[in-house]
Amino acid sequence: MPSVFAATVERGSSEHCTHMSAVRRDIVICLAGLTACGKSTAARRLAKKYCLKYVSGGTTLKELALKAGITDTNKGWWETPHGMRFLKRRQQDPGFDKQVDDQLLSFAKQGGVVLDSWTMPWLSEKGFKIWLEVSPQERARRLTRRDGMSLEKAEETIRQKDGKTKQIYKKLYGFKLGEDYSPFDVVLDGESLTAEEVFDTLSLIIDRLVLKRRR
Repeated sequence: MPSVFAATVERGSSEHCTHMSAVRRDIVICLAGLTACGKSTAARRLAKKYCLKYVSGGTTLKELALKAGITDTNKGWWETPHGMRFLKRRQQDPGFDKQVDDQLLSFAKQGGVVLDSWTMPWLSEKGFKIWLEVSPQERARRLTRRDGMSLEKAEETIRQKDGKTKQIYKKLYGFKLGEDYSPFDVVLDGESLTAEEVFDTLSLIIDRLVLKRRR
């Protein structure tokens, strides 16, 4: 894989992950949801539990931003002025997203991976696809707790980021992010669930609907 992906591919590190069975090498899980819904936290934990690679489309886009000369890529970066400017740049230049999506598709073809991505549920033929649904109001509240911004600022950030991201993918691929649920095997309402409850629920779903299918 290109060097831009060196820092964005994480592997399961549980003690029992000494090898990956043939069954799990075939697994692809695509987890999607809008900003601050909890998908990245859940995806990382699922990758660790099931001994899969974890690849984040958002993290990889940040790596491309770094290569493009935007140096502030700390936690919560997407909601900073730097991140919002890069979002605008992506609207003007689809090459950033296409590069990331081409690489994510290659990971999907290899298997044994959890993809934290907005696009893969639509673009990848492979994969068990999960959408994590949380309202804009609750996501804004989570953003205030995570990044320490005011609720008013968080609500405006959510509104702008959701709107611009939807525009990017509608123009680039034609799908309606956050509105079209047709690619998904499961839509989980995470509005009132803790991160632990989301993880436990998704683990049960994967045990019953993904692993059982491949035994």
